[in-house]
Amino acid sequence: MERGQAGRKRVLIVYPFEAPFIRRDIDILSAWFDVRELNCRSCWTNGRAAAGLLVRMLRGMTWADAVFCWFADISAFSAVLFSQLLGRRSVVVVAGWDVAREPAIGYGQLLKPGYARMAAYVLNHADRILALDEGLKRDAVQNARARGGNIEVVPSGFDADTFRPGHAKEDIVVTVATGSTWSRARLKGLDTYVLSARELPDLQFVVIGIRGEALERLRAMAPPNVRFVHHWIPDGELLRCFQRARVYCQLSMREGLPTALCEAMLCGCVPVGAAVQGVTTAIGDTGYYAPYGDPAATAQAIRQAVDSGRGDLARERIMTLFPAGGRADRLRAILGGETAAAARR
Repeated sequence: MERGQAGRKRVLIVYPFEAPFIRRDIDILSAWFDVRELNCRSCWTNGRAAAGLLVRMLRGMTWADAVFCWFADISAFSAVLFSQLLGRRSVVVVAGWDVAREPAIGYGQLLKPGYARMAAYVLNHADRILALDEGLKRDAVQNARARGGNIEVVPSGFDADTFRPGHAKEDIVVTVATGSTWSRARLKGLDTYVLSARELPDLQFVVIGIRGEALERLRAMAPPNVRFVHHWIPDGELLRCFQRARVYCQLSMREGLPTALCEAMLCGCVPVGAAVQGVTTAIGDTGYYAPYGDPAATAQAIRQAVDSGRGDLARERIMTLFPAGGRADRLRAILGGETAAAARR
């Protein structure tokens, strides 16, 4: 197959929505390969849109040497199927929802049998599955019937030059979570977060990004020391918030490798989290833990974090374990490596 500009390999990137972590991978791959993007947002909602998406995907796959998909979802199912028919290399990132099965809060695509079957196909037929955390690899095997031999843990990398301490620390505790449903708020432990604030009236709590029904229900239970920023804020403003905050909370039921947590730690925030999956991978022994859903224990952990002065340790951990260049180097090696046929052997 004819190569792209200056002999570079061609990569079709398939993703379900715009997000900073997805955009970072697109930027990484664009530096080394000829890239085309296929945003599949809302394309599966009706037959005509789905048919148009499949035509665009097939054209892109015919052009490309490899396809790179975010999430083992219906779009990745189509892409992996086309890759096998056309002899192209396929790489799929799993990040949480796609290998989750949490019936208590109705979370995870594996709760739907049709989507579970598609996810199993993707996980067992893609040339390479990239998991952000070891916990997600276990989920893929245990929840989605993945055999696991093609799964590699490739964590995110984080920019320590941009996310760095700046402002003097204040008695602020912050958390970031997008979404609008109550199940999403519970998944992220936001109910626990606002209830813990009742026991710490001398601290200011800030919730960034939540909206809709979840926002209204959280507001109804929140004490006066909780402030809600019910929209996504620009990167520069988010950076300043992390630089001012003394503590960052990630109280989720489950996580891959949380971007906001790691970026806040780079800014010198002492982390408090539930002891699950990628939260423990990020925090290690630099912060404090509380059981998921326990406001009293969470308040105690936050108080310890405020008094600890461990922000420098938190920053050093993320710089050491998850440098910005680490993921870039691995993605370059994987996408620029052997042919699809060689990978399958």
